[in-house]
Amino acid sequence: MTPSEKTDDISQTEQDEHWMRRAMALASQAEGIGEIPVGAVLVLGGEVVGEGWNRSISEHDACAHAEIMAIRAAGARLQNYRLLDSTLYVTLEPCCMCAGALIHSRVKRVVFGARDLKTGAAGSVFEILQDPRHNHRVELCGDVLADACSAQLSAFFKRRRAEKKAEKRALKQVNDQDA
Repeated sequence: MTPSEKTDDISQTEQDEHWMRRAMALASQAEGIGEIPVGAVLVLGGEVVGEGWNRSISEHDACAHAEIMAIRAAGARLQNYRLLDSTLYVTLEPCCMCAGALIHSRVKRVVFGARDLKTGAAGSVFEILQDPRHNHRVELCGDVLADACSAQLSAFFKRRRAEKKAEKRALKQVNDQDA
């Protein structure tokens, strides 16, 4: 099934898993450019209206998280900053910044994969998306393909640590030869 095909005839769980796999493919795009592998897809009426992946490093923009990029793309496509009745699928629990953007853009529902036990704003550390003090609360569904999303992130950080360690060893060898 392509992202533009409708998913009306399948269960909510199947839809959630379908779109989360798409978000994971977008996360791979982030990883391919040296970014933390987080991907997001915004769906309205069974069709993709915005996609994004982390680009904070490559775009020198602290706000270029996957969710923000998907919201920006959807707003441009729909010519409206209000994304009523849409669902955002993201591989990692949104942070505080992204949670605020989701509230202001009036996204109806957020489905996330892995929990973020350091900065998660959908219940792990903060509960921003459903805080009753906001005039809009976002429906939540967490842990969709959580193991796969978590494994994608863990593999990235394990590889990055190994690369940094190898760089330090190589630098030490060069310094030892120069001495």
